[in-house]
Amino acid sequence: MLVLFDIDGTLLLSHGASMQCFRAAGLEVLGRELQVDGHNFGGGLDPLIWRDLCRLNGVPEPEAQHAAFRAAYGRRLRERLAEGGVAYALPGVPALLDTLRARDDVALGLLTGNYPETGCLKLAAAGLDVEHFGAAAWGTDGGHRRELLPVALARHAARTGRRLTPQRVVIVGDTPHDVDCAAAHGARSLAVATGTHPAEALRAAGATLVVPDLSDTARVVEWLVA
Repeated sequence: MLVLFDIDGTLLLSHGASMQCFRAAGLEVLGRELQVDGHNFGGGLDPLIWRDLCRLNGVPEPEAQHAAFRAAYGRRLRERLAEGGVAYALPGVPALLDTLRARDDVALGLLTGNYPETGCLKLAAAGLDVEHFGAAAWGTDGGHRRELLPVALARHAARTGRRLTPQRVVIVGDTPHDVDCAAAHGARSLAVATGTHPAEALRAAGATLVVPDLSDTARVVEWLVA
């Protein structure tokens, strides 16, 4: 069994630092502040969020500025997280990860829209070790979130020599995008209402199971390995 975790809103929260630094990096690179117009980018892939923000703000040729933006965003996020007390693990996350890591029938991985470097920064700031997640698919690994699950499966196979079908995968996330990614491949989804989407919205999206948070370790583990 491979359990793939989203990061923001699922494993941790960071007091809005991501979008703050995203917009600050946009201002640094473009010379003007990017307006978000109330859009919810939760569950999106960072490169696509950049393109969407550029489109919303009338910025031409976003790819020409992407590398500079990515570097600025990473630098600003590192500085923000270094202040301390910004990122923190959500309820039950450390205990759940420890319990799953102790099992020989479960492998842990990541399926997230983050850039690799910024995702690792957030995990470290929240006291979570990226090395505990053997297979990772990042926001740079596809043009749509659905494309990330095959990437994670391939990396798991390359690392372990074991090829799993999507039916042996559970995606744990806090948005309908995570639910959709799982459903598109026939995987199960565990949706957690610790992000910006309430439980009702996650159920409506078709999540296999919805929980308020990950604090009931025994229940979550029992369901994951069933």
